[in-house]
Amino acid sequence: MIKNDNLEGMIDRIMAGLPAGLTTLGRDAEQNIRAAIQSSLRKMDLVTREEFDIQREVLGRTRARLEALEKQVARLEKKD
Repeated sequence: MIKNDNLEGMIDRIMAGLPAGLTTLGRDAEQNIRAAIQSSLRKMDLVTREEFDIQREVLGRTRARLEALEKQVARLEKKD
């Protein structure tokens, strides 16, 4: 189950925007909205913030290693 503050805030805004007659459905409406949003998000094949941050760190290390190797190759080419 996807759970975070942004999702909770989105659901709160949706619930606040419902007409008065629908808000009386209360918990059932909120659960249905929550399920629909979570289902849509899962279909989008999104990654979590944690997964994104991990991949960003890996990319940063890879980029730094690539730059170091490029400098090393340039130095070796100058020796020839």
